[in-house]
Amino acid sequence: MGAVCIELGAWRLLRAPAQAVRFAVFVEEQRVPVELELDEFDPVSLHALARDQGDRVLGTGRLLPDGHIGRMAVLKEWRGRGAGKAMLRRLIDAARERGRREVALSAQVHALAFYRAEGFEPVGAVYEEAGIPHQAMRLKLA
Repeated sequence: MGAVCIELGAWRLLRAPAQAVRFAVFVEEQRVPVELELDEFDPVSLHALARDQGDRVLGTGRLLPDGHIGRMAVLKEWRGRGAGKAMLRRLIDAARERGRREVALSAQVHALAFYRAEGFEPVGAVYEEAGIPHQAMRLKLA
């Protein structure tokens, strides 16, 4: 895959493509109930979209006002090709630009190695969210 472009913006601007990715990954693939997928944090969060050079949307994620990164999702056929890493790094940079001293996230257990490779450390015990095992993780920002 060539270069990945990361676009940041408000929910009102990025909702349609971001929601399409989230529904494909969380609702259809992982069977998360649709009523749990969209929440009151979407309108107040900074959203990221990963696109390829052909302008295809590959993934999405968000940064909440409190410094949590969430709803990280990459379409199945694009996983392992750099889109998630590029999005995560851009959201971390956005948190740093906003004066955050750390970022936190709730990682699905199968993705722990992905987040650890970016410097995140597990915090506490594994817990269940929407029927899926998760691990709280934090990253201190310089």
